[in-house]
Amino acid sequence: MPFEPIQPEKLSSAVVRQIEQLILRGILRPGERLPSERELAERFGVSRPSLRDAISTLQDAGLLIAKANSGVFVAEVLGSAFSPALTRLFASHDEAVFDYLDFRRDMEGLAAERAARLGSDTDLAVVASVLAKMEDAHAKRDPSDEARLDADFHLAIIEASHNVVMLHMMRAMYDLLQTGVFYNRQVMFKQRITRDALLDQHRAINDALQSRNPTDARGAVETHLDYVRDCLNDQVKSDKNERIARQRLQHEQER
Repeated sequence: MPFEPIQPEKLSSAVVRQIEQLILRGILRPGERLPSERELAERFGVSRPSLRDAISTLQDAGLLIAKANSGVFVAEVLGSAFSPALTRLFASHDEAVFDYLDFRRDMEGLAAERAARLGSDTDLAVVASVLAKMEDAHAKRDPSDEARLDADFHLAIIEASHNVVMLHMMRAMYDLLQTGVFYNRQVMFKQRITRDALLDQHRAINDALQSRNPTDARGAVETHLDYVRDCLNDQVKSDKNERIARQRLQHEQER
């Protein structure tokens, strides 16, 4: 018979498995600091030696990193998603920006559809909470907080879709967006009319999610990212036209 005796699991192995699951599900995020050794041992209900054994195992696996006099942190596991050479290539070609937006349109549309079907009430409450913060930030003259919350809003939807592969893949994509590799997010918030339109689009996405309408949720995301694509395309054309106009002006002044 193909049965084997059950082996008791080491406490440290149970701790390892739980921390791995928290990282996999995106609950513990890259760069996040873990609680102190004493607090962690108390929360897990294990001895400090068992906890140290687990932390060591996770460090060897590249999931945690210890920093002198600072503590233990979740490793920047997203940093390996794209090589430095490919990142530089993305940043130097406009076509990568539009391919990136097309990719987001497809992936986030699917994520919104899944979130409307599979997200829990708590998941959707998180999305609504981020939107409320966006609305508060919208009143400020400086658009930087609103731009940051824009990314948080989309990531909350991806988290609500409960697909861990999509979650980590899109977090890596957003990491490049936040650092300006694909485009400068501030470009999208230069004019008040653009900010108003973007906020209304996020409200429409949230309304569809809260109504648990997968088709409308996907459609609202696609409409939003089509708008972003059009705005950026107009900006690229405007920048090109400005360069040509300056050449004409310089030539005219030199005649």
